[in-house]
Amino acid sequence: MQAILLCGGLGTRLRPVVSDRPKPLADIHGKAFMEYVTDELRAQGITELIFAAGYKGRMVEDYFGDGSRFGITARYAYEKEPLGTGGALRNALPLVHEEEVFVLNADTFYRIDYLALKRLLDAGKFSMALYTREVPDISRYGEVKRRGNRLLSWNEKSEEHRSGEINGGIYLIRRALIERIPEGKRSLENEEIPAWLAAGIGIGVKRSEGYFIDIGIPESYRQFCADAEKGCFHGL
Repeated sequence: MQAILLCGGLGTRLRPVVSDRPKPLADIHGKAFMEYVTDELRAQGITELIFAAGYKGRMVEDYFGDGSRFGITARYAYEKEPLGTGGALRNALPLVHEEEVFVLNADTFYRIDYLALKRLLDAGKFSMALYTREVPDISRYGEVKRRGNRLLSWNEKSEEHRSGEINGGIYLIRRALIERIPEGKRSLENEEIPAWLAAGIGIGVKRSEGYFIDIGIPESYRQFCADAEKGCFHGL
């Protein structure tokens, strides 16, 4: 099985503590953050990885090489200019040879059952499926709403400090849907998914309570460092 890891962002919010490398390569006790992510993928049989690289992207290839040292096959789709998450996904499409592919925000670690998305995609005849997560404060994110296992609304911004369901940053997308993304700079979260919803394209949703963290800000990065030291990654 294949997965695309979106690792081309500039990581500006994390610059105060990680300024010399792409955010997903942030050092966690001598190990890149993204290696924790690839370990999870490999353990669940997802071993063909495509790194959608941008900012300081050669450092990603320097770290993972052909992937053999990590038990994976690694390939690289480089951006000549920032393309956004949707554009990066479209740019990586020539390396996708399966009918569907997992897509991950590589600055997020989420303990989930990846194959459950495959079962959801097939059972619901969806074109895409994604994981969500319940958080105590949605104000940093955009809220996701659903009916049963079908997505109803997406990334609704709120300044309210309350609990809610948010995007977990892990998707399973059919290749045919990725082909619909125009070439060039596009946002998967802010342009493509809202457009797909508006067009009536079925998107499946599954929630997990597994360990979840987005290291996009210094506080979260420090929290993951502490959790990694204690071995706190538990529960699907």
